[in-house]
Amino acid sequence: MEYPAVFLFGLILGSFLNVCIYRIPLNRSIVWPPSACPFCEEKIKWYDNIPVLSYLALGRKCRGCGHPISPRYAIVELLTAFTGMGLLSIFSLTPEFFVYWIFSAMLIIVVFVDIEYQEIPDVVSLPGVVVGLILMTVLRLDGSATYAGSFFDSLLGILAGGGSMFLLGVIGELIFRKEALGGGDVKLMAMIGAFLGWKLVIVTFFMAPFFGSVAGLIMKFKFKKDIIPYGPYLALAAIISLIFGERIIGFYFGF
Repeated sequence: MEYPAVFLFGLILGSFLNVCIYRIPLNRSIVWPPSACPFCEEKIKWYDNIPVLSYLALGRKCRGCGHPISPRYAIVELLTAFTGMGLLSIFSLTPEFFVYWIFSAMLIIVVFVDIEYQEIPDVVSLPGVVVGLILMTVLRLDGSATYAGSFFDSLLGILAGGGSMFLLGVIGELIFRKEALGGGDVKLMAMIGAFLGWKLVIVTFFMAPFFGSVAGLIMKFKFKKDIIPYGPYLALAAIISLIFGERIIGFYFGF
């Protein structure tokens, strides 16, 4: 029963993440007022707000005005649910599972806000730094024998993640004579470092440009776009580092 329960809760959590993705960039409360259509502003009834099912039942259109509903809502709900199931298969019902699902939920918000607005919300990444540091320390997620060891691993992760991105931005600005990375990317990497520690955030740092460069070439030559949001590639690299990072480190360095 664990997987169905996680899947259902993931759909509900994903619905809440959709609220965050829509309202945070607009500086609106994520708890009040109740959900409404952004076009006709009619309040959404509870039976029209069931994750995924209502989206399909309504024919992907608002009941009130008939305006198409973005597929992003169903995508986020399903992505959150499947992410939870994937983490459950790796960590079982352990503290690590709940912590990394929270971490993944934060990354999902960041990814979809960055895709739409080309900015990473500080209201997610900055509290995420603090939350990651506390959870890493209290639960000793890095496997350290002491709380102090976990604290310093997370703290070094914050410094390594944020510092590496800041340095990359400075170098990029010197080379290209314009801003290469936004401050949001620096704060996001600090958050990733808080949850993953210094070793895995370095893996993330070196992995993300691969995804970003491939996507950048596609966006430039197919869609003629020169600016791409970097947050999604940092998030993808962070999840891969979380799952496979230790194996990657072992493969390259033999420890």
